[in-house]
Amino acid sequence: MKEQGVTDKRLHLLRDITGAFKPGVLTTLMGVSGAGKTTLMDVLAGRKTGGHIEGDIRISGFPKVQETFAQISGYCEQNDIHSPQVTVHESLLFSAWLRLAPEIDSTTKKHFVSEVMQLLELDDLKDVVVGIPGVSGLSTEQRKRLTIAVELVANPSIIFMDEPTSGLDARAAAIVMRAVRNIVDTGRTVVCTIHQPSVDIFEAFDELLLMKQGGQIIYAGPLGHHSKNVIEYFEAIPGVPKIEDKHNPATWILEVTSMAAEQRLSIDFAQIYKESTLFLQKQ
Repeated sequence: MKEQGVTDKRLHLLRDITGAFKPGVLTTLMGVSGAGKTTLMDVLAGRKTGGHIEGDIRISGFPKVQETFAQISGYCEQNDIHSPQVTVHESLLFSAWLRLAPEIDSTTKKHFVSEVMQLLELDDLKDVVVGIPGVSGLSTEQRKRLTIAVELVANPSIIFMDEPTSGLDARAAAIVMRAVRNIVDTGRTVVCTIHQPSVDIFEAFDELLLMKQGGQIIYAGPLGHHSKNVIEYFEAIPGVPKIEDKHNPATWILEVTSMAAEQRLSIDFAQIYKESTLFLQKQ
């Protein structure tokens, strides 16, 4: 999934504006429908205004200050909303001028927009009018990359994405995830909700946060090479069947941790996680 074309030149300005380069992390939030993936992400991003929220959110051990956090974070919604009458380049310029710090000069902003377009492979679409979904202009996959680019030109340190591959075929989803991986390689953290991804897309992630019905966490940790870490974790639980050869690990995980599987094995995966070494190491 990682593209060789992400050169040092392409990342140069992105790293300069962001600051010192640090390895990024690509995390997926997974779980059955109704587990609360989007709700959790909305709460973490500070976008949830309804309902009752308890507890606190900490960043590197410090309480999150929403006003500050909003300046360093971006959010890509599942539905791509753009002005249909402007071009791809104009969409990004508009976002950059609105959201980048005023002390950054115009030349740097323009170069930054150019770097983002290269990173998300939008160069060839620079002068294409966005158009109306399903009628004219950009395809669904191209709109998704534009949505990500609009957030990236705001220079966030962390980007939340709600179902970035939703509604895309395998090829289009792979293109979008390659673009997401390119962003992570600039040192940013990306958090995505994903529903039943393919093997290639699933294994493009670095970490997994798996939830069951009711919003309880049943795994939070590294995915491992070829999903080795998460597979070993669940296979070590008595009664959980071993994964078959060439089986999609994402599909297998959802199957063996389903509510029906819990009832059949008379276990609680959330409680097992709370008592695991993986959980205790985070405390």
